[in-house]
Amino acid sequence: MTTRLQHALGLWAGMLILGLLAIIPLAGPVRIVVALIVVCGVSLGWFLARRRAAHQRAGGLWADTVSLPPASFRRPVVLVCGDGMDSLFGTVVAERLALRHTDQGCYVCVPALEKLPDITESLLALRPQWHAQLSVMLVLNPCAHTDSGVLAGRLRTFRHQAAIARRQGTALPLMLVSYFQTRQGEDSWFCWANGEGSPRVRDAGACVSLTDWQLHAADSSVQATRMHACVQLSSAAAWLHEAVLPHLAIREATGPFGSVTICAIRQVSALPQVMHENLWRKWLRKRLVLTDNRQAVTDAALPFPDPLLNLIPLRVGPTSTQRASVVALWLFALAGAVALTSSAWQNTLLVRQVSDDLRRYTSIPESVPRRHGESALREDAMTVLRQTARRLDTYYRHGAPLALGLGLYRGEQLRGPLLTVIARHGGPAVPMLAQSEPVRLDSLSLFSPGSARLKPDSTRVLINALLGIKARPGWLIVIAGHTDATGDEWQNLQLSRARAAAVHEWMQHMGSIPDRCVAVQGFGASQPIASNDTEAGRAANRRVDIRLVPEEGACASPTAGPDTQPPVAFRDF
Repeated sequence: MTTRLQHALGLWAGMLILGLLAIIPLAGPVRIVVALIVVCGVSLGWFLARRRAAHQRAGGLWADTVSLPPASFRRPVVLVCGDGMDSLFGTVVAERLALRHTDQGCYVCVPALEKLPDITESLLALRPQWHAQLSVMLVLNPCAHTDSGVLAGRLRTFRHQAAIARRQGTALPLMLVSYFQTRQGEDSWFCWANGEGSPRVRDAGACVSLTDWQLHAADSSVQATRMHACVQLSSAAAWLHEAVLPHLAIREATGPFGSVTICAIRQVSALPQVMHENLWRKWLRKRLVLTDNRQAVTDAALPFPDPLLNLIPLRVGPTSTQRASVVALWLFALAGAVALTSSAWQNTLLVRQVSDDLRRYTSIPESVPRRHGESALREDAMTVLRQTARRLDTYYRHGAPLALGLGLYRGEQLRGPLLTVIARHGGPAVPMLAQSEPVRLDSLSLFSPGSARLKPDSTRVLINALLGIKARPGWLIVIAGHTDATGDEWQNLQLSRARAAAVHEWMQHMGSIPDRCVAVQGFGASQPIASNDTEAGRAANRRVDIRLVPEEGACASPTAGPDTQPPVAFRDF
């Protein structure tokens, strides 16, 4: 995947996470911290991807004289590693890569098995379009090894490094090639491909079975040479099955050669790097009681398997853009699932809240003695329902927020029943008779802004109110706090209740008014007497009203003792 696509995926993932922050309800500081972490993470990933791409391009692996084919090159690209690299590519420098470009494909030299993953990654960074064309060719000459344990270790190392290289999304089909020395070599390749049980003979112009190749000899000498080649081929295939293929096999592989896609043998007249007492000589002496005393030729050049390149399966897979698009779709699906889950949960909480508020209101009987405070509790429960109704009405007019939306909003189903209950309530539980005008106290004359503590100079205002109240003994005293519409609704509601309670405590202390004669309420900004759009209207709405309600038995002698608490309009349930 190109660096540009990696950058695009990183930005896409960051945008999805930021979008989830707008949907999932989180506290403001937590939301800011998570957003900063996402931005820093995307920036760091962007920087590391650019640095990695620059390192791959300037890593010094490619020699100055080596130029890769263009990105439009669509023939096999073979990574060659194993024995005889100098005989294939010339003098190979361990720190540099060599390349051979033929009409059938392109060969890239891998000087060490451990470099196979890095070279694969570097090549894909330069030519990401080649991920379906890459394959690996392992050259294994038995004459170049003397210790079977060392050979087994090299094969397992190769298998491990190839597995690491395949994790980048490249199939890397394996071509196993072995060169054997014979007295008279021919320009033919013996290969098993795609699970074939018997070898086929391939050269630049033909592909025939082994039997036909033996029968169609030009003369008797050529036929004898080919029969000798078939005997050596059978021995070579048996050695590969016994000493090599078990170390390359994987559990999922099928076919006579396991995980090897193509197995090829080439007989050459001169073979470099022939070790004394090599594995091939030992195997011949042990199995066939034969001895091969031919010496190595240092300047021998090994041929590339060009006739076999058309057998390499070119995986027709998705391009880098397509794979990046699939990843982007999966990220979007994951973010969508998280958003839908959060929205469903928030709607469930909304339904629970409204249902609990309705249940709390309906559980309070309507016709109960007010001296027990049930009337105030019912009125307080109705206040909560009105606030919820205003909230649902706002959603109805302006649309539900993202935390409740995404097609899962259930508030509209609750809005109708909620408005019906409010309409049936018909007004506050404590009757406000027309003949009992309220004693209206300005909050600014009693309290500091945002405070529920009485000012020292508020005594005169409260004494005047107390005189008016004591002039009508035996009536129920209802103290109600109100605020303007600025600020948070819940905080305004709490402030109005606290201010009403402060006035009640002062009257109880100064006027010796029994608790059973007082009901305390807080309405917040739900009952304005002026417009909240002007400063004068907001000042008028910030008030404490004291009403006298003629109610029979409101201040009768208590039955529960002198410590009976006044009815409070709000309590925690």
